[in-house]
Amino acid sequence: MNTSPQQTASAYYDANPGTRWLRWALGLSERVWPALAVRGALRLFGTPLPPKWLYRRQPALGSWRAETWAFEDASLTLYQPPPGPHGPLVLLLHGWGGHAAQMLPLAEALAQRGLRPLLVDLPAHGRSQGRTSNLPQFARAIEYLTARLQQQGHEVRGVVAHSLAANALAYAAARGLPVARIALLAPPASPYEYTRLFAKVFGLSERTRAGLQQRVEAREGILMRQFEPAAVGPRVASPTLIVHDREDRINRFADAEAYRDAIRGARLIETSGLGHTRLLRDAAVSAAVAGHMQG
Repeated sequence: MNTSPQQTASAYYDANPGTRWLRWALGLSERVWPALAVRGALRLFGTPLPPKWLYRRQPALGSWRAETWAFEDASLTLYQPPPGPHGPLVLLLHGWGGHAAQMLPLAEALAQRGLRPLLVDLPAHGRSQGRTSNLPQFARAIEYLTARLQQQGHEVRGVVAHSLAANALAYAAARGLPVARIALLAPPASPYEYTRLFAKVFGLSERTRAGLQQRVEAREGILMRQFEPAAVGPRVASPTLIVHDREDRINRFADAEAYRDAIRGARLIETSGLGHTRLLRDAAVSAAVAGHMQG
Protein backbone atom coordinates (compact mmCIF):
# COMPACT_ATOMS: atom_id res chain seq x y z
CA MET A 1 0.00 0.00 0.00
CA ASN A 2 1.39 3.40 -0.97
CA THR A 3 1.78 5.97 1.81
CA SER A 4 1.61 9.69 1.08
CA PRO A 5 4.22 12.14 2.40
CA GLN A 6 1.48 13.65 4.58
CA GLN A 7 0.69 10.26 6.15
CA THR A 8 4.38 9.56 6.74
CA ALA A 9 5.01 12.95 8.34
CA SER A 10 1.83 12.76 10.41
CA ALA A 11 2.79 9.32 11.72
CA TYR A 12 6.19 10.63 12.77
CA TYR A 13 4.79 13.62 14.65
CA ASP A 14 1.92 11.61 16.18
CA ALA A 15 4.45 9.23 17.74
CA ASN A 16 5.95 12.06 19.79
CA PRO A 17 3.86 13.51 22.67
CA GLY A 18 5.86 16.75 22.57
CA THR A 19 5.09 17.45 18.93
CA ARG A 20 1.43 16.54 19.47
CA TRP A 21 1.35 19.22 22.18
CA LEU A 22 2.94 21.72 19.76
CA ARG A 23 0.22 20.96 17.23
CA TRP A 24 -2.44 21.69 19.81
CA ALA A 25 -0.68 24.90 20.93
CA LEU A 26 -0.37 26.16 17.36
CA GLY A 27 -4.06 25.50 16.76
CA LEU A 28 -5.00 27.40 19.89
CA SER A 29 -2.77 30.37 19.06
CA GLU A 30 -4.28 30.58 15.58
CA ARG A 31 -7.62 31.29 17.21
CA VAL A 32 -6.50 33.73 19.92
CA TRP A 33 -3.22 35.25 18.64
CA PRO A 34 -2.62 34.66 14.90
CA ALA A 35 0.72 36.51 14.83
CA LEU A 36 2.06 34.22 17.57
CA ALA A 37 0.93 31.20 15.54
CA VAL A 38 3.04 32.36 12.60
CA ARG A 39 6.06 32.88 14.85
CA GLY A 40 5.60 29.46 16.43
CA ALA A 41 5.16 27.80 13.04
CA LEU A 42 8.31 29.52 11.75
CA ARG A 43 10.32 28.23 14.70
CA LEU A 44 9.03 24.68 14.33
CA PHE A 45 9.43 24.74 10.56
CA GLY A 46 13.11 25.63 10.93
CA THR A 47 13.90 23.10 13.66
CA PRO A 48 15.43 19.87 12.31
CA LEU A 49 13.73 16.71 13.50
CA PRO A 50 14.82 14.26 14.83
CA PRO A 51 16.74 16.60 17.18
CA LYS A 52 20.44 16.97 16.51
CA TRP A 53 21.54 15.82 19.97
CA LEU A 54 20.71 12.27 18.91
CA TYR A 55 23.60 12.43 16.44
CA ARG A 56 26.21 14.47 18.28
CA ARG A 57 28.14 11.27 18.89
CA GLN A 58 28.72 9.34 15.70
CA PRO A 59 30.82 6.24 16.55
CA ALA A 60 31.08 5.25 12.89
CA LEU A 61 33.18 8.39 12.35
CA GLY A 62 35.46 7.76 15.32
CA SER A 63 38.54 7.44 13.13
CA TRP A 64 37.68 10.56 11.09
CA ARG A 65 39.19 13.91 12.06
CA ALA A 66 36.51 16.46 12.96
CA GLU A 67 36.99 20.17 12.34
CA THR A 68 34.56 22.99 13.14
CA TRP A 69 34.15 26.08 10.97
CA ALA A 70 32.16 29.08 12.12
CA PHE A 71 29.33 29.84 9.70
CA GLU A 72 26.80 32.66 10.06
CA ASP A 73 25.22 32.30 13.54
CA ALA A 74 25.97 28.58 13.64
CA SER A 75 28.80 26.29 12.50
CA LEU A 76 29.75 23.53 10.09
CA THR A 77 31.45 20.32 11.21
CA LEU A 78 33.75 18.70 8.64
CA TYR A 79 35.01 15.13 8.88
CA GLN A 80 38.29 14.28 7.20
CA PRO A 81 38.85 10.57 6.47
CA PRO A 82 41.67 8.48 7.92
CA PRO A 83 44.92 8.56 5.92
CA GLY A 84 44.13 7.35 2.43
CA PRO A 85 43.56 8.83 -1.02
CA HIS A 86 44.85 12.35 -1.58
CA GLY A 87 42.92 12.89 -4.78
CA PRO A 88 40.25 15.50 -5.54
CA LEU A 89 37.70 16.23 -2.82
CA VAL A 90 34.03 15.29 -3.01
CA LEU A 91 31.65 16.88 -0.51
CA LEU A 92 28.93 14.62 0.91
CA LEU A 93 25.90 16.36 2.42
CA HIS A 94 23.04 14.85 4.42
CA GLY A 95 19.43 15.95 4.21
CA TRP A 96 17.08 17.68 6.66
CA GLY A 97 17.18 16.01 10.07
CA GLY A 98 20.10 13.85 8.93
CA HIS A 99 23.76 13.62 9.90
CA ALA A 100 27.17 13.10 8.36
CA ALA A 101 27.50 9.38 9.16
CA GLN A 102 24.55 8.61 6.87
CA MET A 103 26.84 9.34 3.94
CA LEU A 104 29.61 6.96 5.06
CA PRO A 105 28.87 4.15 2.54
CA LEU A 106 29.11 6.67 -0.28
CA ALA A 107 32.35 8.00 1.20
CA GLU A 108 33.87 4.52 1.22
CA ALA A 109 32.90 3.98 -2.42
CA LEU A 110 34.52 7.27 -3.41
CA ALA A 111 37.73 6.44 -1.53
CA GLN A 112 37.98 3.14 -3.38
CA ARG A 113 38.12 5.16 -6.61
CA GLY A 114 40.95 7.38 -5.40
CA LEU A 115 38.76 10.35 -4.48
CA ARG A 116 38.84 12.00 -1.07
CA PRO A 117 35.41 12.24 0.59
CA LEU A 118 34.62 15.04 3.01
CA LEU A 119 31.59 14.54 5.27
CA VAL A 120 29.73 17.51 6.73
CA ASP A 121 27.23 18.17 9.53
CA LEU A 122 25.25 21.14 8.25
CA PRO A 123 24.06 23.96 10.58
CA ALA A 124 21.78 22.80 13.42
CA HIS A 125 22.58 19.16 12.63
CA GLY A 126 24.85 16.60 14.27
CA ARG A 127 27.78 18.25 16.06
CA SER A 128 27.28 21.60 14.36
CA GLN A 129 25.99 24.61 16.26
CA GLY A 130 22.67 26.30 15.58
CA ARG A 131 19.10 25.71 16.70
CA THR A 132 17.33 26.30 13.40
CA SER A 133 18.21 26.24 9.73
CA ASN A 134 16.53 26.27 6.33
CA LEU A 135 16.98 25.61 2.63
CA PRO A 136 18.61 28.96 1.73
CA GLN A 137 21.15 28.49 4.53
CA PHE A 138 21.96 25.01 3.21
CA ALA A 139 22.64 26.57 -0.21
CA ARG A 140 24.87 29.26 1.29
CA ALA A 141 26.75 26.62 3.27
CA ILE A 142 27.48 24.67 0.08
CA GLU A 143 28.84 27.77 -1.64
CA TYR A 144 30.92 28.70 1.41
CA LEU A 145 32.37 25.21 1.87
CA THR A 146 33.37 24.97 -1.77
CA ALA A 147 34.90 28.45 -1.92
CA ARG A 148 36.87 28.07 1.30
CA LEU A 149 38.22 24.65 0.37
CA GLN A 150 39.31 25.94 -3.01
CA GLN A 151 40.93 28.94 -1.35
CA GLN A 152 42.92 26.48 0.75
CA GLY A 153 44.23 24.90 -2.43
CA HIS A 154 41.98 21.86 -2.65
CA GLU A 155 40.48 20.63 -5.90
CA VAL A 156 36.78 20.09 -5.22
CA ARG A 157 35.69 17.60 -7.87
CA GLY A 158 32.04 17.50 -6.97
CA VAL A 159 29.23 17.53 -4.43
CA VAL A 160 26.80 14.75 -3.52
CA ALA A 161 23.70 15.79 -1.57
CA HIS A 162 20.64 14.02 -0.18
CA SER A 163 17.06 15.24 0.06
CA LEU A 164 16.77 18.94 1.07
CA ALA A 165 20.52 19.42 0.61
CA ALA A 166 20.07 18.17 -2.97
CA ASN A 167 17.53 20.95 -3.54
CA ALA A 168 20.10 23.41 -2.13
CA LEU A 169 22.86 21.93 -4.29
CA ALA A 170 20.84 22.34 -7.49
CA TYR A 171 20.28 26.00 -6.59
CA ALA A 172 23.98 26.54 -5.83
CA ALA A 173 24.95 24.84 -9.10
CA ALA A 174 22.58 27.15 -10.98
CA ARG A 175 24.45 30.07 -9.43
CA GLY A 176 27.72 28.83 -10.90
CA LEU A 177 29.11 26.55 -8.16
CA PRO A 178 32.64 25.80 -9.47
CA VAL A 179 32.66 22.00 -9.34
CA ALA A 180 32.96 19.49 -12.15
CA ARG A 181 30.04 17.23 -11.19
CA ILE A 182 27.03 17.04 -8.90
CA ALA A 183 24.76 14.24 -7.70
CA LEU A 184 21.23 14.77 -6.38
CA LEU A 185 19.91 11.93 -4.22
CA ALA A 186 16.15 11.84 -3.57
CA PRO A 187 15.71 15.59 -4.20
CA PRO A 188 12.49 17.46 -3.37
CA ALA A 189 11.27 19.73 -6.13
CA SER A 190 9.33 22.40 -4.25
CA PRO A 191 9.88 24.03 -0.84
CA TYR A 192 6.55 25.78 -1.39
CA GLU A 193 4.81 22.39 -1.52
CA TYR A 194 6.62 21.41 1.67
CA THR A 195 5.07 24.39 3.48
CA ARG A 196 1.68 23.07 2.39
CA LEU A 197 2.57 19.61 3.71
CA PHE A 198 3.77 21.15 6.98
CA ALA A 199 0.51 23.08 7.33
CA LYS A 200 -1.61 19.99 6.70
CA VAL A 201 0.34 17.90 9.20
CA PHE A 202 -0.11 20.53 11.93
CA GLY A 203 -3.64 21.51 10.93
CA LEU A 204 -2.66 25.09 10.17
CA SER A 205 -4.81 27.48 8.20
CA GLU A 206 -3.77 28.84 4.82
CA ARG A 207 -3.40 32.25 6.48
CA THR A 208 -0.77 30.89 8.88
CA ARG A 209 0.96 28.92 6.13
CA ALA A 210 1.17 31.98 3.91
CA GLY A 211 2.47 34.05 6.82
CA LEU A 212 5.14 31.42 7.45
CA GLN A 213 6.21 31.48 3.82
CA GLN A 214 6.34 35.28 3.73
CA ARG A 215 8.46 35.38 6.90
CA VAL A 216 10.99 32.91 5.46
CA GLU A 217 11.17 34.66 2.10
CA ALA A 218 11.50 38.14 3.61
CA ARG A 219 14.19 37.08 6.06
CA GLU A 220 16.21 35.13 3.50
CA GLY A 221 15.65 37.52 0.60
CA ILE A 222 14.59 34.82 -1.83
CA LEU A 223 11.29 33.34 -2.99
CA MET A 224 10.67 29.64 -2.51
CA ARG A 225 9.77 29.14 -6.14
CA GLN A 226 13.30 30.23 -7.09
CA PHE A 227 14.48 26.85 -5.81
CA GLU A 228 12.21 24.78 -8.06
CA PRO A 229 13.56 22.73 -11.01
CA ALA A 230 12.05 25.00 -13.65
CA ALA A 231 13.91 27.97 -12.13
CA VAL A 232 17.29 26.36 -11.47
CA GLY A 233 17.53 23.55 -14.00
CA PRO A 234 18.26 25.51 -17.19
CA ARG A 235 21.21 27.22 -15.47
CA VAL A 236 22.91 24.07 -14.14
CA ALA A 237 25.98 23.42 -16.29
CA SER A 238 27.69 20.65 -14.26
CA PRO A 239 27.09 17.06 -15.39
CA THR A 240 24.33 15.87 -13.08
CA LEU A 241 23.36 12.44 -11.75
CA ILE A 242 19.99 12.01 -10.03
CA VAL A 243 19.09 8.92 -7.99
CA HIS A 244 15.57 8.43 -6.65
CA ASP A 245 13.52 5.49 -5.43
CA ARG A 246 10.07 4.76 -6.78
CA GLU A 247 8.84 4.00 -3.25
CA ASP A 248 10.28 7.10 -1.59
CA ARG A 249 7.59 8.16 0.91
CA ILE A 250 9.15 11.55 1.66
CA ASN A 251 9.88 13.04 -1.78
CA ARG A 252 7.98 11.96 -4.86
CA PHE A 253 9.69 10.21 -7.76
CA ALA A 254 8.09 12.88 -9.95
CA ASP A 255 10.38 15.40 -8.23
CA ALA A 256 13.42 13.60 -9.63
CA GLU A 257 11.82 13.52 -13.07
CA ALA A 258 11.28 17.27 -12.86
CA TYR A 259 15.00 17.81 -12.26
CA ARG A 260 15.92 15.41 -15.04
CA ASP A 261 13.72 17.27 -17.49
CA ALA A 262 14.96 20.70 -16.39
CA ILE A 263 18.72 20.02 -16.30
CA ARG A 264 20.23 19.51 -19.72
CA GLY A 265 21.91 16.12 -20.03
CA ALA A 266 20.99 15.00 -16.51
CA ARG A 267 20.89 11.23 -15.95
CA LEU A 268 18.27 9.70 -13.68
CA ILE A 269 18.80 6.33 -12.00
CA GLU A 270 15.57 4.78 -10.75
CA THR A 271 15.65 2.36 -7.83
CA SER A 272 12.89 0.34 -6.18
CA GLY A 273 12.39 -0.82 -2.61
CA LEU A 274 15.05 1.42 -1.06
CA GLY A 275 12.85 4.26 0.12
CA HIS A 276 14.20 7.65 1.11
CA THR A 277 17.31 6.80 3.13
CA ARG A 278 18.18 3.18 2.40
CA LEU A 279 19.43 4.20 -1.03
CA LEU A 280 22.33 5.88 0.82
CA ARG A 281 23.45 2.42 1.96
CA ASP A 282 22.90 0.59 -1.31
CA ALA A 283 26.09 -0.74 -2.93
CA ALA A 284 24.83 -0.24 -6.48
CA VAL A 285 23.85 3.37 -5.78
CA SER A 286 27.22 4.07 -4.14
CA ALA A 287 29.04 2.60 -7.12
CA ALA A 288 27.02 4.67 -9.58
CA VAL A 289 27.62 7.89 -7.64
CA ALA A 290 31.34 7.16 -7.30
CA GLY A 291 31.59 6.40 -11.01
CA HIS A 292 29.86 9.66 -11.87
CA MET A 293 32.22 11.63 -9.65
CA GLN A 294 35.25 9.91 -11.09
CA GLY A 295 34.15 10.93 -14.57
